[in-house]
Order: sequence, then structure tokens, then C-alpha cells
Amino acid sequence: MDFELSKEQQMIQATVRDFADKVIRPRAIEIDKEGRFPIDIFKQMGNLGLLGLPFPEKYGGSGGDTISYALSVEEIGSVCGSTGLSYAAAVSLGASPIYYFGTEEQKQKYLKPLTREGKLASFGLTEPNAGSDAGGTKTTAIREKDELVINGEKCFITNASYADTLIVTAVTGKNKQGKNTISSIIIPTDTKGLSISSNYDKMGVRGSDTAEIVLENVRVPIENILGDPDKGFHQFLYTLDGGRISIAALGVGIAQASLDKALQYAKERKQFGKSISKFQAIQFKLADMAMEVELARNIVYKAAWLKDQGKPFRKEAAYAKLFATETATRCANQAIQILGGNGYMREYEVERYLRDAKLLEIGEGTSEIQRLVIARELGC
Repeated sequence: MDFELSKEQQMIQATVRDFADKVIRPRAIEIDKEGRFPIDIFKQMGNLGLLGLPFPEKYGGSGGDTISYALSVEEIGSVCGSTGLSYAAAVSLGASPIYYFGTEEQKQKYLKPLTREGKLASFGLTEPNAGSDAGGTKTTAIREKDELVINGEKCFITNASYADTLIVTAVTGKNKQGKNTISSIIIPTDTKGLSISSNYDKMGVRGSDTAEIVLENVRVPIENILGDPDKGFHQFLYTLDGGRISIAALGVGIAQASLDKALQYAKERKQFGKSISKFQAIQFKLADMAMEVELARNIVYKAAWLKDQGKPFRKEAAYAKLFATETATRCANQAIQILGGNGYMREYEVERYLRDAKLLEIGEGTSEIQRLVIARELGC
């Protein structure tokens, strides 16, 4: 086994780290405090080729692999969870379904603007009564001649307020067993009858846009169905599997940032005549944090590698998402404990890490759903 990153992967990692440190880090506290989506940063990311990183050059992408993409999410997430989450969603949920399932015409029309022009797409799956139970989708798309008429509501949708393109799941009919057929449908955000609002007051990732989508008699051409109209359910399951790798990578980024802050503080903070890093109680906390960060990073890279090799990766993606996101929460919580009263203050940032990390245990499949996925993959 070779655990060393390739020269290209190392170069991408260094480039993104430098960008995150110089462009995103100075604004991270402000982004969180004001709850403002940094659209200008995303335009710069588009210019760097980050929004098209894992897609082929023929579609305007950078031709990178999933490991390179995970590295990028980790580096961005380590300085700003909000920006990291929106970046992960833009690529894994917004652009990836078009690349993996779209027709050639759909890729040329909708994917290229996302990779070349730095525009954003958003994926509308969750509904007020269909979160973990995504098969319970209530949004409908009824065919009328050569159009689909779509009605329904989506909630907690990342980046929707700043997207040019939406992909929404909707019930389009019944299969032979009498169950709902769910299709994915591409909808430009300027389509009549579509309204998007962002009124959520969130605990964390406050600079990542989270929106509600209402569709009232929205009409799109029948050719806007993404790929096979009967495969929408399988499409979003595969999309979520890939997305879980990126959310896990974001968890690693936040966990690493927590460890870095706690270690630096422990070395500088003096109590009883010596730095607190010399006390066994603090050393054990730091050791546990370092161990869990490394374990989380390894399973994220393994899941990404499996995906790149075209091998099954659903179980490993669930491992990664479950362990890395819970590691992020634990590490952020321990960092606050090590910093003591200072850790509770916004200026030291670790309190933000904890608020941001908590969402990662919920979005793209809760920790409970990950355990269910793993159990099913074990044959339970």
C-alpha cells in the first residue's frame, strides 16, 4: 500500500491551503457572525478551477480525482466551515448529478457553466416530511404534453439562493409494484412559479446559504428530466454516497483545526509555572484528538480512492461520514475545554468549530442513518 499523495494531489492541496489561508481565513469570523454567503470567494474559487475540480476537462473541469477534491474540502473547511459546506454542496450535490446521470446535451448546457463560469447549482431533496425518509417525497411532476408541471416544497437546501440551476426530486408516476417513481428534474432558478427564500436562523455554518424552495405550477420541458426518468431514486442515493465523502472531509478539516488551536494554546498557556501541555490531563486529550483525526482522514481517503477506482464505496462512505463528523464534534468540544473560558469566546474560534461541526452529524444522512446503511451493507 502507498499512503503517499501523488505530486499532483500535493500541489492541489498546497494551492487550496494557500488560498484558504490568505483569502478565506481573514473573513471566517465575519462570515459566521454576519451570516453572509461569500459569493465573491466562490467566484475566485471558480477562477481557480476548484468548482470543477473532479470533472473531466471536456466539460470545463480540472480533471482531478475524488481524493484531490476531498483534500480541497478539508483545507477550506479547516478555516471556515460555512464556506467548506457550500463548496462541498456545490460540487457533490449541485454539479455531480449532472455529470454522472445527465445526457450529453444536459452536460454541455448545464455542467459547463458550473465548471467554467463558476456558477452554482443546488440539489433539492429534503422536504418538510421527507428527510431521512427520502422515498416519502411529496413533490409531484405531472406531464402535460411536452412539459412537466411541478408542485411541491423543499427545505434546508444548501446554496439555493445563489444558484442558477436547481435539481429537484419529484414523483412522476408509479412503477409496476405500485410504488412512486421518483425522477430528478433540472430547473433554472428564473423559471416562473419558483420561489426561493432564506429565512433560517441557524446555530452554525451561518455563512452557508440554506433555503426553502416552493414550486407552484412550475413548467419545464420534458427533456429537463435528468437522465433516466425511472432512476431518480438510485441517482440521489449515489449522489448522497459521494456527498458523504465530502462532508466527511469537511469534518476532518474542522477536527484538524480544533486540534491545531488546542495544541497551540496548550503550549502557550502557563499555569502553576509551566505550560498546560505538560499536564497529563491535557496531553491525553490532545493525543485522543490527534488519533481520531488521523483515523478519520484515512477512512475518508480510502472511500475516495474506492470511488476513483470504480469500486463499491457505499459502506466506506458511511464509515467516513459517521466517524469523521462525530470526530469533528468531539475534537471541537475538547478544544473548548482545553481553552477554558477563552474557548467560549468567539474570537478564539473553537466555539464556532463546535457549532459548525454539529450540522455535519445531521446533513446528508444523520449519524443514525449512516449506522443503518452500514448495518444493511453488512447484510443485517
